Amino acid sequence: MRNDTILILADPAEPQLRQLEKSLAGVNIIAGNSAEVLAPAAAHATVLFNWSGSLVLFRKIFGNCPNLRWVHSRSVGLERTLFPELLESPVPLTNGTGVFSASLGEFVLAAILYFAKDFRRLIRNQQAGVWEDFEVMPVSGHTVGIIGYGDIGRAVAARVRPLGMTVLAVKRHTLPLGGTDPMVEQTYSPDRRLQMLSRCDYVVVAAPLTSETRGMIGEPEFRAMKPTAVVINVGRGPVIKEEALVRALSSGRIKGAALDVFDQEPLPRDHHFYKLDNVLLSPHCADHTPDWLDQAMEFFIAQFERFRKDEPLLNVVDKKLGY
Repeated sequence: MRNDTILILADPAEPQLRQLEKSLAGVNIIAGNSAEVLAPAAAHATVLFNWSGSLVLFRKIFGNCPNLRWVHSRSVGLERTLFPELLESPVPLTNGTGVFSASLGEFVLAAILYFAKDFRRLIRNQQAGVWEDFEVMPVSGHTVGIIGYGDIGRAVAARVRPLGMTVLAVKRHTLPLGGTDPMVEQTYSPDRRLQMLSRCDYVVVAAPLTSETRGMIGEPEFRAMKPTAVVINVGRGPVIKEEALVRALSSGRIKGAALDVFDQEPLPRDHHFYKLDNVLLSPHCADHTPDWLDQAMEFFIAQFERFRKDEPLLNVVDKKLGY
């Protein structure tokens, strides 16, 4: 078995590092969040794991590792990871796809029910001591459209289909009507997304941020939506044109939005989203279950076992596509 060296960009005090050292006893593991700590071992590193390091540090250390055979990113989103040197390198890159999808699927389901049952109104009335009955909407028979039908999109579909909801999806590679995915009624290519959006009661954005998806949902897309539509973003903030979303929400062009990701994070205190009562905000923590970091480390440990046995790695990123 090879004598591998893992460089991990992380605060050495992170508790998950104890989990790593225990599981991979005997493997040379060097953790740090500065070039001074990591650089001396870079020449011998075969694995580079960006747990929580900055892009600047990641890029610098990568450039000092001539013997790398694998790079892993804890994050699923790679828009701040794919710097030119890594893009051009033959070294495979993997990410955390799938680790957090179940929790994000649950957040989407919660957001759908939040708007359908008008939980904001219930809470407001309860706090004011007001007894006021009102109509609520069913979700059965309504349609969920998913922009970016990857692992998160499938987690969403698996949770809304049992409620009797119809699922539509936008993805690069479409399936014929009644295709092989039993959860999706119909898939659309990205250039036909307006057609799909016009059918949707809930629009779930789960696409990665790439040159093709940046600003994918803007004024034309909001005009195509029903006035009763709710937008739920669990992908990346800039996939939606934020100013267009604010206008659509403020004018009543759409019913509401549930957002876990934003153009700027933390969201500035004076942002319009805070003032809109048809917005549900999550501070990019919809997947932060008590064990989310443990799960992320467990996934890396399982990946490393595949790596040192020369088995195919999971979640190999197409660096040209960005996911």
